[in-house]
Amino acid sequence: MALGSIPNDIKVPLVYIEIDNSNALSGTPALAQKVLVIGQQLSTGSATALTLNRITNSDSQMDALYGYGSMMSRMLKAFRQSNDYTDVYALGVADLDAGTAAKGEITVAAASAKAGVIALLIAGESVQVGVNDADTTATIATAVIAKINANKNLPVTAALKAATTETVELTCKWKGSTGNDIDVRYNYYDGEVLPTGVTLTLVDMAGGAGTPDMDAVIAAVPNEWYNHIVMPYNDTQSLNTLRDELVTRWGPLKMIEGIAYTAFRGTFAETGAFGVARNDYLFTCMGTNKAPHSPFEFAAAYAGQASYSLGIDPARPLQTLVMTGLLPPAKELQWDMTERNLLLGDGIATYMVTPGGEVAIEREVSMYRENAFGDPDPSYLDITTPATLGYLRYSLRTMVTNRFPRHKLANDDVLNRLDPGQPVVTPKVMRNAMLELANNDWVPKGLMEDFDGFKTTLNVYRDSSDQNRLNCVFNPNIVNQFRIFAALMQFKL
Repeated sequence: MALGSIPNDIKVPLVYIEIDNSNALSGTPALAQKVLVIGQQLSTGSATALTLNRITNSDSQMDALYGYGSMMSRMLKAFRQSNDYTDVYALGVADLDAGTAAKGEITVAAASAKAGVIALLIAGESVQVGVNDADTTATIATAVIAKINANKNLPVTAALKAATTETVELTCKWKGSTGNDIDVRYNYYDGEVLPTGVTLTLVDMAGGAGTPDMDAVIAAVPNEWYNHIVMPYNDTQSLNTLRDELVTRWGPLKMIEGIAYTAFRGTFAETGAFGVARNDYLFTCMGTNKAPHSPFEFAAAYAGQASYSLGIDPARPLQTLVMTGLLPPAKELQWDMTERNLLLGDGIATYMVTPGGEVAIEREVSMYRENAFGDPDPSYLDITTPATLGYLRYSLRTMVTNRFPRHKLANDDVLNRLDPGQPVVTPKVMRNAMLELANNDWVPKGLMEDFDGFKTTLNVYRDSSDQNRLNCVFNPNIVNQFRIFAALMQFKL
């Protein structure tokens, strides 16, 4: 009988030794994390639309590829602030042929102005405008325009509104509804005040319309594994298109699952309504409230922190992890515990504001709430669940393809009669291999509990219709997260 791939009838002396790596691995190789960021680019960038580019930690690379102040550049920078390690690929979307750019206004009024500083905050970035004694409204408006346009990283440009000398018109650098979520305010930080005699009247960014052809975007995504996808568009059509792609990737024929991160800006009521309108187990949406940073930057920062942490341990909760660089809403607008608890029930992930004013993940729930019959279903409540299941599937697939790549299949009765080294797998051999994987990898890594129950219910058998097929039914009890500690103190006097 031949051994390995050494022929039986070889006659030339002397020694032939084949090396077989099928038993070399004692654990699961590290699952390489890849992130896909989708976002609009500007024509001033050098990137070809709907073409992947691998992103380093260079801000200049992001700006050169996608344009200064572009949605994509700002998203990538927000991601890298929270995660400068994970492998990131950007898929830029060209500006819309149809659609309109969002606009906003800053109207200046001045009466005997005194010297001081106007502290604007646009998309979370500070814009300081100096005012001199007795400056007129026209002079101040001109200074505001100059300061805004000097900061090329801002997502807006500024110009005098037609037929006025005191109104600064802000225009988003790209077309589409996402521009409506760009925040403009003043006196955000403690101690900031307008110069005496100067007042500002703001009109929020609005009027942006249009979304990209998400079918074309999805068609441009390679058939490769992206564990995390940053999604800046939260309109129904775009989300449905990506949802369908994610469900296909999650399925048993592709097994390249990914979790999508998006965000929604609005009031408590608007955010809750948005959440209950969805039911997606592979989406997690952060409710931003009226925070200074745009939702697409929130989504990127959220994905940055989540992808780094889940890449280390897919079952460990993300609570308390800071999304670096994001600013919280004004204190009087921040949601209280009751509101955040209700939003979590609506399928909206929440953040908390630390004593230092940092924005930290509070709970990373998915948008899945109900089964196909509309009944409550918490099976995919947190995104740690699909992340953990994805790792278990990856490790099982890797074990099978590494250990049994070209094996024959037989019943267990041949085990004691096989020549040593025979590449034969049986139900018992596969079952033992899975128990070894669970005992040596899943349980020690804190991904599965109740090994005895897993062992009892593990069923590996040959298919009755196809003798070349080995079937398996297994029931891993994945670990949960320490979310709540409840205690009753019954004291005595």
